[in-house]
Amino acid sequence: MTWLMRPPGRGTRRTPESGPRRRFHRAFDGPQPRWSAPWKSSREVRAMSDQPIRHGPTPEESVWSYPRPPRVVPDTRRVTVVHRGVTLADSRNCRRVLETTHPPVFYVPRDDVSTDVLSRSSLTTRCEWKGIATYWTLDLQGDTIPDVAWSYEVPGPGYEDIAFHLAFYAGKVGLCTVDGERVRAQPGDFYGGWITHEIVGPFKGDSGTSRW
Repeated sequence: MTWLMRPPGRGTRRTPESGPRRRFHRAFDGPQPRWSAPWKSSREVRAMSDQPIRHGPTPEESVWSYPRPPRVVPDTRRVTVVHRGVTLADSRNCRRVLETTHPPVFYVPRDDVSTDVLSRSSLTTRCEWKGIATYWTLDLQGDTIPDVAWSYEVPGPGYEDIAFHLAFYAGKVGLCTVDGERVRAQPGDFYGGWITHEIVGPFKGDSGTSRW
């Protein structure tokens, strides 16, 4: 059942998960933030998540309206990942994972990824919902970038649609785009969300958000 987290504050327990997770945070007792999140009911969130991706003018999306546990939705916009002039991924058949406080994570089908320049790294992490994450290292033109992407080879129940898909850290490669727009990486060095013009924060990963 999809349910919506309350704003960070007394009695709220948040466990970060955008890309694969590395640690759990305890409950946070603290003052309410000065901003006010545009909260929606769980019914409104489910309706929003089920809507197809629209092209042309993209409707604004607040990450505070995304559900938790995360939801997987298809996205047919063109997604590209390029490094040193080499296209690592190019697809119109991606999946987005939407989770409260996090920009969307784009998962690209492996058939649309240049896997010949990627190799599995020794790092694995566990998400309480999606399961065990496998990480991938990029070796390209003498440039080695550890853990540039991750995947869920055997995802947990409800997340089967991202099996054999790869998600890339936008901050570790030269260029990631969605329908030609250059994306910004989610703040911090762990989370893997992509920020485009229609995605509204504040975002998990910014300074002072570690306990959200």
